[in-house]
Amino acid sequence: MVDFTNSGTPYAEGRVLSFESQDKIDTAVLETFPYAGPTQIIVYDTKEFTAVCPYSGLPDFATLRIEYVPGRTIVELKSLKYYIVSFRNVGIFQEPATARIYEDLWKLLQPQRLCVKTAYHTRGGIDASCVVDSKQQPVQSVGSKG
Repeated sequence: MVDFTNSGTPYAEGRVLSFESQDKIDTAVLETFPYAGPTQIIVYDTKEFTAVCPYSGLPDFATLRIEYVPGRTIVELKSLKYYIVSFRNVGIFQEPATARIYEDLWKLLQPQRLCVKTAYHTRGGIDASCVVDSKQQPVQSVGSKG
């Protein structure tokens, strides 16, 4: 058995894996189709959302839930999947990732209501969840003042 406690070797200390910037989030892939039906709540869930910690480059895994009441359009699912996958190698904190998805979908769909929730897998002994809900706050950009 090897004793690593006094080896003096900083095994992963300071190591950062490479990652991409937020401009790699691909909103151009998002497509919609018209909707003229009754008022309904549409819910999409995936356990496959990943982005990258901008400190370490290590992946953050989350369950992503998108709930919305459509206005005149619905997001096409294959395009939504490509959009979600475009976060895979992007360095972004959990809270801005949730807000970014909300903002992009709000701009695309102009829904009656939108809620984006992320529930991240345990990291460092802490469970993290983020929620951006049009019902709970005025609709505005994360970077805007007001």
